[in-house]
Amino acid sequence: MSIHLSKIHMKNNDWKERLNVVYSTNPDFKYESVEEEAVETLDKKQQKLRVNIEKKGRGGKTVTLINGFIGTENGLKELGKLLKSKCGVGGSVKDGEILIQGEFKQRVIELLKAEGYTQTK
Repeated sequence: MSIHLSKIHMKNNDWKERLNVVYSTNPDFKYESVEEEAVETLDKKQQKLRVNIEKKGRGGKTVTLINGFIGTENGLKELGKLLKSKCGVGGSVKDGEILIQGEFKQRVIELLKAEGYTQTK
């Protein structure tokens, strides 16, 4: 005896998009969702990336921060993945910043320039 479980696709369930809507008595009311503007990734030569070393608030550990990236979240994650792998260390990508574990400011600047990012500080 086999049991077949059907998958429920939550993406097609639009009630989650209307969670904060209060009841309307208007019979002609149509719910309009506010969509975020699509952020386009700037060309590598137009990106103004800043590379800094930070130690405060990190438990005494030194990290290299890269910020100023303008573009999609996936583009930022790909750049973070590239930098982490080239430096051979861990790190994270969140809140529009790339965090590389360790002091790699000069190495990161060289890697960014090699990738075509001309405006790095």
